[in-house]
Amino acid sequence: MKTMHRFALGALTAAMVAGCAGMTQQEKNTAIGAGVGAVGGSVLTGGSTAGTLGGAAVGGIIGHEIDKTRK
Repeated sequence: MKTMHRFALGALTAAMVAGCAGMTQQEKNTAIGAGVGAVGGSVLTGGSTAGTLGGAAVGGIIGHEIDKTRK
């Protein structure tokens, strides 16, 4: 099962990098925050779906707000 998670994480990372070409900086920050949050939530909750989704939501919000604080 861990191999499947690593493969999925690698595929998600590749898709995010390829999909970021036409995005604004704030959209990139949101996507990166969501990805990092999902991984963190998954690790902290032992791979539970709720932890992964919760981490992605929190990370996406934080990533979205980062650019606003720099201005």
